[in-house]
Amino acid sequence: MSSLNLAAFDAALKQHYTNDMVENLVYSDNPFLAMVSKYAKFGGRNLPIPLIHGNPQGRSATFATAQANKSASLIKDFLLTRVSDYGLASIDNETLEASIGDANAFMEAATTEIDGCINAVARSLAISMFRSGSGEIGQVNAEPSVAASTVITLKEVSDITNFEVGQVLNIWSAESGGTQRSVDGSIVNLTVSAVDRDAGTVTFASAYDASGTIAANDFFFVQGDRGAKLSGLAAWLPATAPTSGDSFFGVDRSVDATRLAGIRSNATGKTLEEAVVDAAARVSREGGKPDVCWMSYERFAALEKELGSKVQYVDAKLDAEIGFRGISINGPRGVIKCMADANCPSDKAYMLTMNTWKLYSLGEAPKILNQDGNRLLREASADAVEVRVGYYANLGCKSPGSNAVIFNFGA
Repeated sequence: MSSLNLAAFDAALKQHYTNDMVENLVYSDNPFLAMVSKYAKFGGRNLPIPLIHGNPQGRSATFATAQANKSASLIKDFLLTRVSDYGLASIDNETLEASIGDANAFMEAATTEIDGCINAVARSLAISMFRSGSGEIGQVNAEPSVAASTVITLKEVSDITNFEVGQVLNIWSAESGGTQRSVDGSIVNLTVSAVDRDAGTVTFASAYDASGTIAANDFFFVQGDRGAKLSGLAAWLPATAPTSGDSFFGVDRSVDATRLAGIRSNATGKTLEEAVVDAAARVSREGGKPDVCWMSYERFAALEKELGSKVQYVDAKLDAEIGFRGISINGPRGVIKCMADANCPSDKAYMLTMNTWKLYSLGEAPKILNQDGNRLLREASADAVEVRVGYYANLGCKSPGSNAVIFNFGA
């Protein structure tokens, strides 16, 4: 009787993990990632995204004056580059061989690890779509107490969805620059041992002593992520206007911070509905046609309660299996779908003209990496095989000024 080999298992893997199967795993719980347009042929060194942010100004009611004041169109191009992200899963050979003769058990044993690996990379990508590219996944609320284990409360409880048991994290005083924090003056690589999703706390097995340097407002990063992640909505639409010398994919956005870095709409003192309508009006004034407003589940629920009997729902379907429900609000240029995404920070919302956004990638994002034709690799130092998942991608926008960040949302 012949035994199961890598070639046979690889064939089963290819049959099981079709593009549709991977998309279902990735998109079902990540609405913005699911709904944004995709371009999967991002090859070469970079990808220019040209933008006209000013028309020629040789205009006057007097011909000679118009002629004297002629100027050229103002054109910039964002030179988009890719970032990479990886997830690896191992399956030991004994488990594979023990499953011979029972096809269902065999596939279940393998897919547990592979599905989990795909989901981990998909979550990383989906979180990044809303972040600045720094790699931060949350902030510290206050210095932890001296204790046998380190327990840290998050500044925003909703960020707890970004944390998992087993993650190895670093803590820094700033998103870039700053100093790296420790729990005892030396230990800086912290493994998550427990997550309390109700209280918004993360526990590390390492003890926190008087030499610990963690402070309020510090930033969490998955080890290896700092400064290396995709430039998401917070990068394209910063809550603070760029200043002189700002260079974003080669463009100094300070020369026209609205058209090159989006609109900033302050929601302080406003109801959620008012904040949404005001941001839509600002975007419309600048020539955008906002159609989707992304927010956290907490703010979505608050908006739903605020509207009460006036609430109207709208469905956004990608296909027969994947769809999302939103709240419909009338804006100056049409209906706006208010959509919830667990990856959106709770203090912000994003009023987007969706056809201005695209996820540019080298192949599908994410995907099982098999450039050599093998989806399974024999591990050199273990009796196991390895599956690799990853992507090479970045988020791009062809008209930042047609979009807005709503900050202090719900404040």
